[in-house]
Amino acid sequence: MLGFFMRKFARIHANDNPQVYMQKSKRVISFIIGSLLFADGLYFVLQLRFNFGALLPLLIGLGLIIYALAYPKLIAYIQTNTIRQSIWRWAWAIFFVWIFSLVIFFVFLGFSTQQNTPHVAAPAIVVLGSGLKHGKPSPTLASRLDQAASYAKHHPNSIMVVSGGLSFQQKNSEAEAMRQYLIDVHHIPVKRIYTEDQSTSTELNLINSKKILAKQHISLQQPIAIVTSDFHIPRSRAIAIRQGYQTPIMLSAQTPLATRYNAWLREYFAYLSGWLLNEY
Repeated sequence: MLGFFMRKFARIHANDNPQVYMQKSKRVISFIIGSLLFADGLYFVLQLRFNFGALLPLLIGLGLIIYALAYPKLIAYIQTNTIRQSIWRWAWAIFFVWIFSLVIFFVFLGFSTQQNTPHVAAPAIVVLGSGLKHGKPSPTLASRLDQAASYAKHHPNSIMVVSGGLSFQQKNSEAEAMRQYLIDVHHIPVKRIYTEDQSTSTELNLINSKKILAKQHISLQQPIAIVTSDFHIPRSRAIAIRQGYQTPIMLSAQTPLATRYNAWLREYFAYLSGWLLNEY
């Protein structure tokens, strides 16, 4: 389909004026970008991952594909009414402002993800959930657990709290799958692992984990290691401090490249919703 579109619309003839050249270029670029975004979103939707990070690329991609394929009819329809023309201009203005804010956020995350694992000993390690795939930790979650296990092996007196509730269409909680992964893959002793299986958000992860820490006589004034993905460090740190963790030690796990930018896009909306919900 891409080859067909390129042959049909991307041919720039010598007699094309600059306006025609610009229109054809915009349509080709829109179609290519739209196809990539649509494929990215569709990949995650087919895995039953329904979130902003998956649905937004799907919808934006579909919109760009329709724009590229139906450009002449679409423009003719818009130009017949001044209100439609105003809406069209405002829609593009808002879209470009959003793209600019997204780029700024991605740059911010890029700098924020450059974390080093601290060598400070903590009495407890809290691992934040990130979703399951076929009942097993997703690659992102597995990366978090690997980082937590590495820290735990260097600090054998630290307990581990794995936090995550029941995901969509899953029979077992994230916490149980995380616990089993640590036992099977990293041979962490069962007695070191405590499960928190009720939470469905970062805020609840940290709120519910406090109850387990309290039962183990661990104070929030003590350093608590919190393990999450690199892109998730700034928001989870802010929430932890808001929830009373006095000196959180943030341990960052690298996000797999295949899901990195989709996760960053999802985090963009999570940042906005967290601000609106007063989580920080």
